[in-house]
Amino acid sequence: MMLQPASLADPADFAHVREWVFDLDNTLYPHRLNLFAEIDRNMTAYVAALLQLEHDEARALQKRYYHDHGTTLAGLMLHHGVNPDDFLEKAHAIDYSRLLPDEGLGIAIKALPGRKFIFTNGTVAHAQAAARALGILDHFDDIFDIVAAGYVPKPAGATYDKFASLTGLDASKAAMFEDLPRNLAVPKALGMKTVLIVPRNLDEVVLEQWERLETSEGREHVDYVTDDLAGFLERLNPFKASERRPG
Repeated sequence: MMLQPASLADPADFAHVREWVFDLDNTLYPHRLNLFAEIDRNMTAYVAALLQLEHDEARALQKRYYHDHGTTLAGLMLHHGVNPDDFLEKAHAIDYSRLLPDEGLGIAIKALPGRKFIFTNGTVAHAQAAARALGILDHFDDIFDIVAAGYVPKPAGATYDKFASLTGLDASKAAMFEDLPRNLAVPKALGMKTVLIVPRNLDEVVLEQWERLETSEGREHVDYVTDDLAGFLERLNPFKASERRPG
């Protein structure tokens, strides 16, 4: 019988971690805010204009490229020779005002021992804008984006290797937080603790079947599952943990 990922953080299980790696979209901010949905719409519009397709055809092709290549961009570059900078600029032309400062998340991230990174299939500019709006940007040591990855997205193993090489990451002392199960397969194989961030209420969001843990091929690579990133991280703070213990 396959073991189910734990939902409650065990501080002892993370005591060795000094490298904290976070995906951005639907991870550092909740899925329910639908910020990525705006990016998604922009990508569909881009595909429709580029290939002169109706909306539904463009969306179906976009989603196929996303599933098959890790990002819509990777598929467009491979099959249509798209300029990545033009695509990324148009895809991330969004309104960040729905992202409000998350003081609890900021405190929890700041309290983590060691280095903290954002590792995104988006751009540095997008990550900076989102993290700044959340009030957490200053808590990160660096951002590794799709440009630094040579436009080869997660879950490609070479991209994790490049990230580790550029940052000097020690995977044996690292943990990764992601919203897509398949993007945790390589980190788990490298020896990292893996945490999947899921929507609090699945009825409020739209997920592809392969994005869901219960139908994903990557579920065996997930150590923990949580719908509350700030609460999960807070449990890893030994001072906060001691406050919760009686006596």
